[in-house]
Amino acid sequence: MAPSLTDLLGRRITYLRLSVTERCDFRCHYCIAEDQAFAPKSRVLSIEELGQVADAFLDLGVTDIRLTGGEPLTRKGLPALLDHLGRRRAEGRLKALTLTTNGSMLEGFVPLLAQSGVGRVNVSLDTVDDALFSRITRRGDLSAVMSGISAAKAAGMGVKLNCVVQKGVNDSPHHIDRLIEFAAARGHDLTFIEVMPIGPAAFDFHRHYRPMDDLKAELARRWTLLPDAHRTPGPSRYWRCVETGGRIGFIAATSACFCAGCNRVRVASDGMLYPCLGQDHAVDLRVPLRSAEPDALKGAIARAIGLKPDGHRFHDGATPGRAMNATGG
Repeated sequence: MAPSLTDLLGRRITYLRLSVTERCDFRCHYCIAEDQAFAPKSRVLSIEELGQVADAFLDLGVTDIRLTGGEPLTRKGLPALLDHLGRRRAEGRLKALTLTTNGSMLEGFVPLLAQSGVGRVNVSLDTVDDALFSRITRRGDLSAVMSGISAAKAAGMGVKLNCVVQKGVNDSPHHIDRLIEFAAARGHDLTFIEVMPIGPAAFDFHRHYRPMDDLKAELARRWTLLPDAHRTPGPSRYWRCVETGGRIGFIAATSACFCAGCNRVRVASDGMLYPCLGQDHAVDLRVPLRSAEPDALKGAIARAIGLKPDGHRFHDGATPGRAMNATGG
């Protein structure tokens, strides 16, 4: 029987979000502070160590890996990790390899991503309005992101667009409908994501928070939405828009608890394993990773899975804490 990681509630862990860097070339105000202090490079796992962590999870039954950040394409040495994971794909050990990106550097990386077996890229795109895009990202170039999206599609990769909905910022019918039409016209799935209370302390979560049920109800007054059975390894639940033919997902990370079926854990770039993506509790994998004991890393991972809580408690009124890449499944 194949190995598997199962927590104390019987949830099987098959999906690893592997952060390769916490650095990003954008400064989206809900995600990262303008003057963000990053961990020293000495604390960050090497590319070789990231590959070892991935291998350990694959040996323990994980089938899907998503590379995240920060912005993963800013990480020096990333091509070597992509090559490593591409070989695991070719061997059949890794079922699906995806990548979350803000799209700023995507166009130049598309050939390498395709060659490495990346089947889908999740692109953070909160608006298709140039001025608003600049204001949200505080330094992004929308045209570069659009070029990256087009290049990924041309290379045959799936593209999913993720929009973090911010009340009073990008949630007007004008902005939301343009994004829906943009995605559908190009055959991209689009997922709307609730703002989560885990970003920079300066971000006014309560002022910008909008529940997905509220957004969905508003959309249903302008569009015909039918439930869609499509699923990804992440928590998004999909609807088909009859008028455009496009697929629209919703992730209600703050207002709803979908934790009963959670199959995910996250390893940050400094080697901290977070059994729950929405809580601060973590297990440091660096000591077992660098141990001479061959099974130390796998043992530490298995023990950490036993600490996975039953839920993230955002819906109970969490307060802003550590920053975390907000793009969803």
